[in-house]
Amino acid sequence: MRPRVEEVRIQGLGVIDEAVLELSPGFTVVTGETGAGKTMVVTGLGLLFGGRADPARVRPGADKALVEGTLVIEPEGRVAQQVADVGGDVEDGQLIISRSVSTEGRSRAWLGGRSVPVGTLTYIADDLVAVHGQMDQQRLLQPGRQRAALDRYAGDELVKPLRAYEQTYKRHRQVGELLQELTVKARERAQEADVLRFGLEEIEKVEPRSGEDAELKEEAGRLSHADALRTAATTAHTALLGDPMSGAQDLQDAVSLVGQAKAAVESVRDFDPALAGLADRLAEAGYLISDVATELAAYAESVEADPARLAAVQERRSLLTGLTRKYGEDVAAVLAWAQRAAARLTELDGDDERIEELTREHAELTGRMKELAGELTVIRQAAAERFGDAVTAELTALAMPYARVSVAITPGEFGPHGADEVELRLASHPAAPPLPLTKGASGGELSRVMLAIEVVFAGADPVPTFVFDEVDAGVGGKAAVEIGRRLAKLARTAQVIVVTHLPQVAAFADQHLVVEKASDGSVVRSGVVALTQEARARELSRMLAGLEDSELGRAHAAELLSIAAADKAAWEEEAAAPAKRRAGSAAKRPA
Repeated sequence: MRPRVEEVRIQGLGVIDEAVLELSPGFTVVTGETGAGKTMVVTGLGLLFGGRADPARVRPGADKALVEGTLVIEPEGRVAQQVADVGGDVEDGQLIISRSVSTEGRSRAWLGGRSVPVGTLTYIADDLVAVHGQMDQQRLLQPGRQRAALDRYAGDELVKPLRAYEQTYKRHRQVGELLQELTVKARERAQEADVLRFGLEEIEKVEPRSGEDAELKEEAGRLSHADALRTAATTAHTALLGDPMSGAQDLQDAVSLVGQAKAAVESVRDFDPALAGLADRLAEAGYLISDVATELAAYAESVEADPARLAAVQERRSLLTGLTRKYGEDVAAVLAWAQRAAARLTELDGDDERIEELTREHAELTGRMKELAGELTVIRQAAAERFGDAVTAELTALAMPYARVSVAITPGEFGPHGADEVELRLASHPAAPPLPLTKGASGGELSRVMLAIEVVFAGADPVPTFVFDEVDAGVGGKAAVEIGRRLAKLARTAQVIVVTHLPQVAAFADQHLVVEKASDGSVVRSGVVALTQEARARELSRMLAGLEDSELGRAHAAELLSIAAADKAAWEEEAAAPAKRRAGSAAKRPA
């Protein structure tokens, strides 16, 4: 399915109050009297695809101008993906684009129902439409577009070497960037290696163990309070089990007291099961207190003040603290840093060998890139010559018999697509030097040059919709008929929308829209009407003779429509001929 603009709604733009344009997938022509607002149609399309917003174009009395377009696109194609990337929706292969311009100059854009920057419309338009207006910056006037278009025109011959060059260029750039990082930043990398080496040496001297800091903290606490710990354990032991060395007989220990309590209830336990249970629990408490007292005694015996060991522990903790201040919050983190630092140091220490390998690869890639770029230049030069001749031949039929288009290919910097600078140039007459298109052609000439280029590029340039404004300026007679023919031929591979004042061009259209002007004496309004075949004849008569009902004009209009219909039928027959020949050959083959 070929993408195309299906419908455009315009409100409050110039003299157009409100209009709906239903566009043909082929050749649509827009005509109308002077001042009716034909150019506003092109202006509206330009706004729809990211053109400059001019608040002066807003219709007097309206607060804003609004343009809305419905486009048919491939649901899984590139444009649909671009719309999805910005959060817009494509429903059943239809994309809605809207643009508004207020009288204060504020501009807003919507893509697939999602508000987007106006620049997004321009980005999308690159794959959808080429607008050729006399005052517009043309799509093919961009140097990058000219190179890309020439490459498409060169065809399959260029595809393989261009792909090989692009891959080589990409790798060449990657290697170059890595070399730059390794050499230009050598000082920083050496400093980094020194820091890592110093840190590893410092950690290696200390030889920390994972969890060692927590163990030493616990031991330091015990050694620092040895006397207090021993005293506490001894006091608790005495309270629980008593001190046989003490002469105080009136003090009873906890074990004796619990024993007395047990003896008191043991004698009557048989009279009440509840009390028997309590007696058992008192017995358990006595055993538990005895065990704790025994352990307290052992603990008190084990605790010794050891100033030498305490000093050693504190010194070790100081060393570990020095590491954790620099390399991690605890010893485990310090060890993890050392592991990472060792790996990074190994990488940095191998830079010299890596630089040597990359330098050798970079030189090889440079040679290969130059070789492939030379192949591209040769192919482009041959394609440029063919292209220049083809466009010049088209211009001869478009009332520019002395003009010549050429393609200048000059050496430039190596880039993603080669080392060629491509520029389309025009010599408008034999004595004129070839100049860039923007300098070598007037507005009307530029439109015809762009038409000739688009016709030649028709099979190579993927843009599906072309819009031409006054492409026939300053042309008449036979040349006007030829312009109509070429636009109709272009419409066989793309959608073509043309604003024209020439009946010879309008006769070749598949759909004819007229911008009609109405006035109540104070306000002028314009609308757009699609013409029937009979109405087309009247409009062509008006364009020819200035009178809709002129017999001579009607006869001339009928002749133009007949010529256009005959040409289109011949093209269709020519296109169908290969298929008929194949079908005939198949029928003659023996079963």
